[in-house]
Amino acid sequence: MHPAATTPALGSVPDAAPGVGPGLPPAPAVGPCPVPSSGLAPGVGTGPLPASGPAPAVGSGPLPVPGSVPGTGTHPLPASGLAPGAGTGPVPASGSASAAGTGPLAGSGAAPGVAVDPWHRYDPWSAIPAAGATGPGASRSGAPLGGGSLQYTGAGGLGQYPDAVTLTEGERRRRTRKRLLGGALAVALVSGGLGGAVGAYLERNGGLNPVRLPQASAEPTGRPADSVAGIAARALPGVVTLHVSGSAESGTGTGFVLDALGYILTNNHVVEPAGGDGKISVVFNGGQTVPAEVVGRDSGYDLAVVRVSGVKGLKPLSLGNSDNVRVGDPVVAIGAPFDLEGTVTSGIISARERPVTAGGRSGDGSDVSYVDALQTDAPINPGNSGGPLLDTRGRVIGINSAIRSADDGTDSDTAGAGSIGLGFAIPINQGKRVAEELINTGRATHPVIGVTLDMDYAGDGARVGTQEGAAGSPVTAGGPADRAGVRAGDVITEVDGKPVHSGEELIVRTRAHRPGDRLALTVERGGRERTLTLVLGSSGGG
Repeated sequence: MHPAATTPALGSVPDAAPGVGPGLPPAPAVGPCPVPSSGLAPGVGTGPLPASGPAPAVGSGPLPVPGSVPGTGTHPLPASGLAPGAGTGPVPASGSASAAGTGPLAGSGAAPGVAVDPWHRYDPWSAIPAAGATGPGASRSGAPLGGGSLQYTGAGGLGQYPDAVTLTEGERRRRTRKRLLGGALAVALVSGGLGGAVGAYLERNGGLNPVRLPQASAEPTGRPADSVAGIAARALPGVVTLHVSGSAESGTGTGFVLDALGYILTNNHVVEPAGGDGKISVVFNGGQTVPAEVVGRDSGYDLAVVRVSGVKGLKPLSLGNSDNVRVGDPVVAIGAPFDLEGTVTSGIISARERPVTAGGRSGDGSDVSYVDALQTDAPINPGNSGGPLLDTRGRVIGINSAIRSADDGTDSDTAGAGSIGLGFAIPINQGKRVAEELINTGRATHPVIGVTLDMDYAGDGARVGTQEGAAGSPVTAGGPADRAGVRAGDVITEVDGKPVHSGEELIVRTRAHRPGDRLALTVERGGRERTLTLVLGSSGGG
């Protein structure tokens, strides 16, 4: 047994380890001393360290280091795996397992005689141990290190706690390879996504160099005066759209301004739905809408004049001369087909002096129009009625009035079918005369021959009636035909040298003239032809 050494006060620092410092005697040899069953490190002295007492004082000899450091005795490593260290540090707290010595506390498995870095014993992941705990796995403060505390489970090493998981070299390599592979896959996915997005963007935008399509530079907005654009630019301000509504029906048509007083020329069949108490509104090219009233209309010529009041800045269209028109001349038509106002189409004059009859919806023939028309292939559709047909100088040469439809023959342009390239316009020379009469008197006069025609005659030409009817003799006594020598049953085959094939065509040829005009008629009577001259009379229109 070793003699007991004086135990320093709890928490005090001993002077020095044996053999360290001046004036201290060399440490005596430590005799064999069994490890206490409590697991506490053996003290230095003559007996075992009490289970609950303070650590023995330093002075009789150095504390042995696990692994039997030379010169320190042959004590085996305590069962707990903790090596009691000796050093000059502070005395452990009450109940701690190690006494003061000359070295740091050694971890389990430390090599004999090797100083152990105390920082390797620090584990930030372990739970804070309870003060005063002892036994296997206790920390420097005496707390247990095991017992299910949370701690880092990485690879073991110097200072690793005994209950931590220790990985082998192969496991560490496999784990490293897995992490590298996962990182590589993540990088590949991100790179693939970014690459696809960049590729799609570049494909849509022409790669690194954006697509730049060639385009003409800006040009002056003006157009030659005789071009379609030039004609339309001058004429559109003087073209209007008419909306007509009555008690039974409604419709849409076109008209054009005649003068600064507000007179507008259009077709009779455009304003006819208004009747005597309907409404007519006029829409100008700029969008201004004003009411209008009927000044006069004539069903035989299919023309009407309406007037607007209080409108400033009117742009009348210039009137041309339809006698100067030739087949093949370019023309421009303006109107509101299917209520699409301000529509411009172009074409040529396809023929002149086409005998056209239109209307006849009343059943008694009172509304039949007879037109010695200009034919054009400029597209004309329902809603174009009453619009101007212009020459290359922007002058009105006709009033668009009828189309030949594929389903129902020649009719006004209110027919259900659209344009098939056969449109007809009233020559402006006839329209001008009728418009003047309607403005001045409210009605138009018709040139007449003074005969009643046999409309059922199937032969070539226009035959004068052969029997007296309710109106008397087929040849009006004292009329133009009577004075010229025309007799009942005569067949008129030509007017001014131009063939006539039917009664309707004779009326058309006649109405193409003014009252008082002189006509040369070729007449067949008894198998012989003769030429008669007459002066056209006049009758009131309706």
